[in-house]
This record gives sequence, structure tokens and C-alpha cells, in this order.
Amino acid sequence: MRTTHRTLNLGILAHVDAGKTSLTERLLYEAGAIDAIGSVDAGSTHTDSLDLERRRGITIKSAVVNFRLGSGSSAVSVNLIDTPGHPDFIAEVERVLGVLDGAVLVVSAVEGVQPQTRILMRTLKRLGIPTLLFINKADRRGADDTRVLREAGRRLGVPTVAMGRVTEGLGTHTARVTAFTERDAPFTRGLLDVLTARDDALLAAYVADEASVPYERLHAALVAQTREGRVHPVYVGSAITGAGIRELVAGIKELLPAEHPDTEGALSGRVFKVERGEGGEKVAYARLFSGSLAVRERVAVGDTKAKVTDAAVFDRGALERRTAARAGEIATLRGLAAVRVGDVIGSPLLGRPYDHVFAPPSLETVVVPADPADQGALHMALTRLAEQDPLIGLRQDPGGRELSVSLYGEVQKEVLAASLAEQHLTVAFRQTTPICVERVTGTGAAHEILDEEDNPFLATVGLRVEPGRAGDGVTFRLDVELGSLPPAYMRAVEETVRTTLTQGVYGWQVPDCVVTMTHSGFCSIRSTAGEFRALTPLVLMTALSRAGTVVHEPMHRFVLEVPQEAYAPVALALARHRAVPGTPAARGDAFVVEGHLPADQVHGLERELPELTGGEGVLETSFGHYRATTPPPTRARTDHNPLHREEYLLHAHRRM
Repeated sequence: MRTTHRTLNLGILAHVDAGKTSLTERLLYEAGAIDAIGSVDAGSTHTDSLDLERRRGITIKSAVVNFRLGSGSSAVSVNLIDTPGHPDFIAEVERVLGVLDGAVLVVSAVEGVQPQTRILMRTLKRLGIPTLLFINKADRRGADDTRVLREAGRRLGVPTVAMGRVTEGLGTHTARVTAFTERDAPFTRGLLDVLTARDDALLAAYVADEASVPYERLHAALVAQTREGRVHPVYVGSAITGAGIRELVAGIKELLPAEHPDTEGALSGRVFKVERGEGGEKVAYARLFSGSLAVRERVAVGDTKAKVTDAAVFDRGALERRTAARAGEIATLRGLAAVRVGDVIGSPLLGRPYDHVFAPPSLETVVVPADPADQGALHMALTRLAEQDPLIGLRQDPGGRELSVSLYGEVQKEVLAASLAEQHLTVAFRQTTPICVERVTGTGAAHEILDEEDNPFLATVGLRVEPGRAGDGVTFRLDVELGSLPPAYMRAVEETVRTTLTQGVYGWQVPDCVVTMTHSGFCSIRSTAGEFRALTPLVLMTALSRAGTVVHEPMHRFVLEVPQEAYAPVALALARHRAVPGTPAARGDAFVVEGHLPADQVHGLERELPELTGGEGVLETSFGHYRATTPPPTRARTDHNPLHREEYLLHAHRRM
């Protein structure tokens, strides 16, 4: 059975300050879900609920609201997810993408296409998520919707179709938007050009007889291609004044793929957010794709099973407790003690893999409590924050003396400090450093044989390590007979290989390598999987050190636009920050230079740029690649180093 109304899970995405949260407020108001529009500046918006979000006027955590568009059988129930725009919180956006049916990408009519706009559009395109563009802030001084429309087509690299334009009062509070219709010849001509490039049947009809392509067929093709993510309609207006919003709402309802979810099918859902309730219990945010989930029901969640003790559903501006959540809804679930972001609830999701779509954090810092006595409490607090944001990457040295976390940027430090302050923990941060990787440079092998004098474990393990292809990750292969080890022992070796390679010779993760098992053996009476887990790191790290690794630091690609007269001091700054710039190209009265910059130098360059360029410099950065660096920096390990045999064996025997 399917629901009587269609549902649409909609994401609102943008570069910071493009007006994304203001648009969310306006959409809620237009749909009648709220009686008054909140203000970002006043800190009264419905989706920015954190104190820090209200103080800074930026979105830090994703937030969900629900509203209805239309009525009766044509109604669409929209679950709208407002996402952060600041690049430091891109991980929040990543988690949301796996549950979206469609998106609205907001672009400022003043600033135009910005760095984060391009990153988001590339990702939406790669994932095939149908997306509308909304050129916001048509009421602001300096707005130019025509320029930004051209810029969007050029810089975003996707086919666009303008659905209207500002006809009066551009750049003022009285800006008025007029939607294009079939009577606008330039509009229909533009539709033909864009749509026929992606529809052979439509092109053939147009070539045969232009008059044989009625507007109704053009419109149907626009709907189809938009829902397939091949064409991106562009709307314009102002979230503050409401200009152009009705046209955007009509586009959301008509052009994005709202469906009738199957509430009677097998239960299938995904967790995209985890937070803690007032009592400290986990609260999981999940989208249900099919089936239903009742309170007190025991369900599969990731690798475990658990009983749902409470459920609430977002419905028309409110969060309502229910006895069951159904397909098409976004629910908060309690009782799932082991739940993690990305977990599947019920059956696996066909065609919706959960994977990292953005580059991982490339920076890290050590978090230090102001009071050393708070070290234990700090560890617990950071562990809980890591549940909400797995990319925090919490690490602790064996002695528990240092706690480090991963970062996308410096703003995260402020957010982290504020979150910890709410738990009465005052912290400081050490210098931000890059997160490097180690790449295997040769081939190395090692083995330990059962019952030989130097091997204290009841297991035989031999491993060979060699370089893999970039991007393939760790590949585990067998060069021993199948059945030479019980499956549990073989599984123990492979799992331990992958865990061990998170810290190589110099302490950094070792990606993209091939590990082959060359020797195996066990004692049928006394061997255990624990013996293999303890022996594998010794063999693997010996093989890895014989193969050799080179440390690579993360590099960000950059595009820098500066006034020509400011380029000389900027070039010196690039050199100070170890950048590798290309040849500058003239663009009007400015120079544009592209190149690569060490990740840990980006923030420093950003700080210097306004003074060097009189506030006219524009820097766009994103993760690019890893570059070999010497001498190799080392990273403190979180375990006892298998390359230090005596110390490792001492602790291994204690564990066993």
C-alpha cells in the first residue's frame, strides 16, 4: 500500500551567507507551517536552534522541518533539511545527501557563484540528485540576476534554464519577479536548445518541424530531465521580501521527484544524524524509505538489533510523538544504544550506498583541558561528540595524556569549545597540523611460524606488502590455500590488517596498498582468533618497514583573484605559505592564479589576504591531492608500536 499523498525529502544547500536559512523560513511561512518569519540576524529562526548558531548567524547542525504544499490528492509533504553552508561543517552536509530526493542550491545575486557553491554542485551532479537553483537576494544593492545566471552556467558546469527574471526594482526592497511563460519566445527557444541536447526524440521532432513541438511537450521534457538531474531550472527572488518565492514553490512541487512511498513494503531506512537527549540517551534521526517502524519493535540497525523505545515524526512544523513511523517520514528514534551515523535500519537500500562524498578532514589539533583533572571528562565528552560527527576522528595516545580531533578548518575549534563549555569544560587547542598519509614505495614481506622460538603466539602468519593503485584503498589477498585456516582466524587476520594500517611506520594512515597472506598455520587444540589478532601487527609492520613508506602531506587546490597592483606582495605571501602557483592570467584589472597550497597554510593565507589586497582578494580552495614531504613528520601512535617488539609483546600478553 502507498500513502495517499506524495512525499519529498528536500535539502537546502548553499555557500555560507547566501540566504539559505532565510529561504527555509520563507518556505515554511508560505506553506502556513509558521505564523511569523524568523530572522537570522535576530537569532529567531526555527532551524538554527543552537546558541552558537544564533550568535554567529550561521548554520552548524542540519535541522529538519516539515510542511505541506497543496491539498487533496495533489498535496506534497515536504521534509526540508536545512544544512550548514560554512565549509568547516561540510560533514553535516555529507550525511544529509544520502537521504535526499531533491535539492535547492541557493546562490547570492550579489556575490554570485562562490567556492562552496561549486563544490556542492559538483557533488549533487555526481550523486544524480535533482537540483533547482535559486538566485537569492534580488533585493540587495549590487544584485545582478542576469550576470549570476551566466556565471552559474559557466562556473557550475551544468545546463541551466532561467524560469523568470527581475523586471522591476532590482537591488531594492521593491524588486519584482516575473515568471517566464510559453508566450516568451526567448524562453521557449532556450528550453528547446537545452532540452533537445539531451533528448534525441525531441530533437528529431524539432528538426522535422519546429511547429510540431508544442509547449506541453517541452514542459513534460523539462519535468523529466529535471527529475533525472540532467537539467537545472533557475529561479530568482528574495527570501526576505518573498519576491519569486511562489514561483520557486511551484517548481519544487512540480519539477522535483515527489513519490508515494510504500508503507507496506519491507522496512528500510537510514540514520543521518545522531544526538543526545536531555537524559543523555542517543536520539537517531532516520529517513524511512519503505515499510513502517513501531515503538517497542525490535529491528536490525547496522550490525546489531535493538528495540525502539520512542518515536517522533516531523509533521507540519512540529515534532509529534507517534506509535509508529512510516515510509516517507523523517523520524527521531530512541532506544538504539549502539546506533551510528550511516546505519541502515531494516533491509539494505538498493541504489543508495552510503559513502563519503567529500574529502576527509585534512587538519587536526590536540585538545587540552584547562584543568588537568578534567581529562577523563573531556575524553567522555569528545567521545559523545564523535558519535554525532564521526569525522571528528578522536585519537588518544596509549597513556591517555593527549586527545586530538580532526578538523576541516579553524571555525570548528570555536564550535567545539562552545559545545564543551556547555558541559562545563574549558579547553584550549594546540597548533593546527596537517593529517598526512604514508604511501608504500616498494615490496616487503615477513612471517612468523608457529612453535618457532621467537614466536610467542600459537599461530603462523606471513604477509607481503606492496603499493596499490591510488584510490583503491587496502586490498587483502590470499596466496595460501582456501581452507588452510578456519574462517574465524582468516577474518581475524584481515580485520587486523586493516586496523593496523591506520598507523604506519611514521604513525600515519597507509592507504592504497595490497597485502597478501603468504603463510598460515594453527594448532587445532590451542589456537584462538586472539592469537592471530595479536601476531598480525608484528608481521605486518615488519613487512611494511621493509617495503618502505613515504609521508605525503595534504595539498589544497586554490584559485586566487587579486587586483593586478597587489599581486607582488601576494606572490611573496604565496611563497611564505609554501604554495605552488601557476602563471597568473589577466582578467580585466585583476590577476587570476591557480595552484596548490599545503592544507595547514590555507588559514594563514586567508588571514593575510584582506590586508594585502585592500579587501579585494578572493580565495577559493578545496582538497586537491597529497604531496611527498621531507623530512617525514611523525604522528604519536594510539597503541603500542609493533615495531618495538619487546614493548608490544608485553602489552599484547597483558591483553590476552
